[in-house]
Amino acid sequence: MKYVYPAVFAPEDGKMLVSVPDLKGCHTFGEDLAEAIEMAIDAAETWLWDAENKNEPIPPVSVPEQAFQKADYPNSFVNFILLDTDEYRRKHDSRSVNKTLTIPAWLDYQAKQANAPFSQILQQGLKEYLKIS
Repeated sequence: MKYVYPAVFAPEDGKMLVSVPDLKGCHTFGEDLAEAIEMAIDAAETWLWDAENKNEPIPPVSVPEQAFQKADYPNSFVNFILLDTDEYRRKHDSRSVNKTLTIPAWLDYQAKQANAPFSQILQQGLKEYLKIS
C-alpha cells in the first residue's frame, strides 16, 4: 500500500530531527537532511507495516493546511514523504518461502549423505553472491 504523510524536519545540535505527527510516536533523526529523509521514510514505513500486520486502523493523513501548521519547532519545515509498505514488506519480511530448484543427481546424493542443510547453504550462497552481510 502506498501512503503520503507530512513529516516535520527541525535542525537541532547539528542533526535533523524528524517527526511524522499523524503517526503517534513516529520520530527519528539524521546527521543531515538526506539521511533524515531516509530515516523518516524507514520509521514511517515500519510504523505503518506494523499497524497493517496487527490489523490496526491507519491514521488519516492531515490535509495540507493542517500539515504545515505542525511545523511549530524553531526553523522547522514540513515535507511530504512517500511510503510504500508493500516494498518495505518485500525488503524486510523474514518469513521463509519455498523455492523449487534443480541440482545434478550426484550432487544431491552427496549432499544427502553429508546431511547438508540445504536451506542454510542456499541462504549463505545467495548472501555471498549478492554481497549481503
